[in-house]
Amino acid sequence: MNKLTLSILAAITLLSISFALACDPDDPTPGSADTPFRIGVMESVTGPGETYGTVAVQAKQMAADEINAAGGIEGRRLELVVEDSKCNAQDAITAYRKLTDVDGMKIILGTSCSGAMLGVAPVAEEDRTILFSGSASNSDIANAGDYIFRTQINDIEVGIGTGNVLWGDGIRTLATITEETDYAEGVRRNTAAQFEKNGGEVVAAERYGSDITDFRTQLTKLFAANPDALHVSPQSEFSAGTIVKQARELGYQGPIYGETVSMGATSLELAGDAATGMRAITAALDPDNEKAQEVLAKFRERYNYIALPWFIGSHYDDIFITAECLKKTGDDQDADGFRDCLYEITWSGALGDDYSFDDQGEVVGLARSVVEVLPPSERTDDNYGYKVLGLTSDWAAASP
Repeated sequence: MNKLTLSILAAITLLSISFALACDPDDPTPGSADTPFRIGVMESVTGPGETYGTVAVQAKQMAADEINAAGGIEGRRLELVVEDSKCNAQDAITAYRKLTDVDGMKIILGTSCSGAMLGVAPVAEEDRTILFSGSASNSDIANAGDYIFRTQINDIEVGIGTGNVLWGDGIRTLATITEETDYAEGVRRNTAAQFEKNGGEVVAAERYGSDITDFRTQLTKLFAANPDALHVSPQSEFSAGTIVKQARELGYQGPIYGETVSMGATSLELAGDAATGMRAITAALDPDNEKAQEVLAKFRERYNYIALPWFIGSHYDDIFITAECLKKTGDDQDADGFRDCLYEITWSGALGDDYSFDDQGEVVGLARSVVEVLPPSERTDDNYGYKVLGLTSDWAAASP
């Protein structure tokens, strides 16, 4: 059984457990010491984001189990009720309505995908319900409202970093291939803007639907423009790995640049040697951060694989931040109190030390890294298939 199959089965198990708990007719009286804090979780355990959505659910459950094993929150257990947002706005709204209208949730952790987050955020804002994401990065989320928070870093920073790295690496003409989703388009748009600001030129651009599995036609058009480099902006790891593999099969020998999804275990496995040397701007856990390494070790021991380590750290931290705010408010229905807690909190965890949230619910104090994919023979469980070259700020001086 492969890693992806194991992860999906684990997520299905969590969904079943959460549904059973949510429908328990013997729940104790609300507010009593035996009443758990009940929090909604809305992640993409199916759809284009299933690989990182599954990681999100698993990391959250691991953190919740640790909290409960240590005595809970002021003696009360933390219970997660999971719904599948399927990485799109329509299904995210359906999942949201189930969590709020049926399960009575006022605090929801999610979603995995930017399109889902942008679709449901206006509804949550109107309902004065918390949405707290560890994955969604589209820059428009910053303006989504007073109840919308995330530990994921804004795509504007990804784009600025990517544009600067491209220019600093000597790239002057660029071709882009982008999945037609809010996340992927946000990465492309911000990358192109910074690259062109530096003096570069996007000479060709192609987009594709999430149901496409063969990219040779689009890639052939892009390579006809003779770009210095190819930038890949996918929503799913499956398309990321396939694009890189097919690009090399078509004879393209130039540099390839990507982002977080392109660095996933499934993406690199699909691409194989074709991904060697690919660079990406992504969030990477600090190898010197003891908490981060402890969390990854626990995740590997529990689930027998590691994928997208920064996502593991982000969703793990989100649960402990949630627990801290529930401890402060004492009420899982107090969305206003939870919101105020997030605005005031400073946190140190797997993602880093002393990070916080600004007045738009944006995470402050975290940075992106530049990574480069290693040859297959050098990819290990410890290095996740790539080496960290430095922070994006290290390339900033190379841009005008």
